[in-house]
Amino acid sequence: QLQLVESGGGLVQAGETLRLSCAASGDIFILFLIGWFRQAPGNEQEFVAAVSRSGRNTNYADAVKGRFTISRDNAKNTVYLQMNSLKPEDTRVYYCAANRGYGDEVVQREYDYWGQGTQVTVSS
Repeated sequence: QLQLVESGGGLVQAGETLRLSCAASGDIFILFLIGWFRQAPGNEQEFVAAVSRSGRNTNYADAVKGRFTISRDNAKNTVYLQMNSLKPEDTRVYYCAANRGYGDEVVQREYDYWGQGTQVTVSS
């Protein structure tokens, strides 16, 4: 079973940057596609970004394209989400998730394991 632990969230001002990390343990990391999702209180989780097992392929939600970058270091069993030019509407709890299958990477139910989440708050 894969365990995921996010870190790096915090409170920043609009226009600033944060880098989230997702550290994995307990299984063979390279077997998993990794995605980031986010959720505001009372709302459903929404897809943010995903990175393929090799790290060569990425996918982004339109809302973050050009501002966020997802990457992975398989030697360190870690995935990163670099968030630049943050906006107040990026304020969410951010979750990383692992998908062992080959389903649609933007679909929450395709993921098998989830971290506990990290809060990102962007003030205006």
